[in-house]
Amino acid sequence: MKKVYFSNIFAFLFLVSSTLFAQEHPVDSTATTTASSAEVAGHHEGDEKAEEFNPGEMMMEHIADEHEWHFATAGHTHYSIPLPCIVYNEGGIKFFSSSKLKDENHNPVVYEGLKLDDGKIVAENGSSVFDLSITKNVASLLISVVLLLFIFLTVAKSYKERVGKAPKGIQSFFEPIIVFIRDEVAKTNIGEKHYKRFMPYLLTVFFFILFNNLLGLLPGSANVTGNIAITLVLAVIAFFVTNFNGKSTYWGHIFVMPGVPKWVLILLTPVEIIGVFMKPISLMIRLFANITAGHLILLSLVSLIFIFKSIGVAFIAVPFSIFMNLIELLVAFLQAYIFTVLTSTYIGAAVEEAHH
Repeated sequence: MKKVYFSNIFAFLFLVSSTLFAQEHPVDSTATTTASSAEVAGHHEGDEKAEEFNPGEMMMEHIADEHEWHFATAGHTHYSIPLPCIVYNEGGIKFFSSSKLKDENHNPVVYEGLKLDDGKIVAENGSSVFDLSITKNVASLLISVVLLLFIFLTVAKSYKERVGKAPKGIQSFFEPIIVFIRDEVAKTNIGEKHYKRFMPYLLTVFFFILFNNLLGLLPGSANVTGNIAITLVLAVIAFFVTNFNGKSTYWGHIFVMPGVPKWVLILLTPVEIIGVFMKPISLMIRLFANITAGHLILLSLVSLIFIFKSIGVAFIAVPFSIFMNLIELLVAFLQAYIFTVLTSTYIGAAVEEAHH
């Protein structure tokens, strides 16, 4: 069986407790009793507000990128892993742990003139900051890269050692998927003549998206493919791979479509040029929106239990959450497949030979 070569180049909220301070004043006993009652009521009201569940904040914490890997919060205890911060500003380049930017109560603090503002590292004096930190999404990306390299180097080694033999172990699991991408995606959309050149890229894209979609479903995981910066990079790569391989026929159909009156080209050519950019934009938005929407639906269902504080709601929300998790497993595969299919279709159109 032919070797398949491909490379992988892709590259943790807040809970505060407040303390109220009272002053003693020389007033009569009635006033003192009234003031004490108001103070106690204020304490209870403050505690209730501090402990009030905020579904919007919880959902945004889950899908947003962070400078620490946050897993859970129990009371005033935060379970998280600090990540390395790499920052360059007027004071030069600085390396430190993200734990330096928060105190023992998980409140933001200033460290060497730097602080966290809405999840971003900014300078206290307002100067420019270039943040090159290993954030939650970056750490998850590195984990997926290591996982991909380990799995597929193992598969490649198995192919070398078992030439002409039936697949075995992990090789037997991934071979049908690789063959499916080759026969039903690459060959079908790009053609027999050119598909081999693009197999490494298509396999990398498919498994990169699939692995990060699946990792994103684990509790406490990062929302990598639901981050528009990640899908933007994937779309830009697809744009360059497609257009750098475009033949004269491809460009001819964009700028001067054959068989079309010249006066129609005045309207048609700008539309075709816009279409060149709209294709990767659609890839970017589709993957980002579908993955993010899935996470938000799951979190919304779980939030209902804490909002209504009813066991009856839990009996309804939990089965729906399990069902949605199963749907998300399907979506993880489906979105990787759709991205790969559409990309191969765009490449196929770019390398297609002229019809005579």
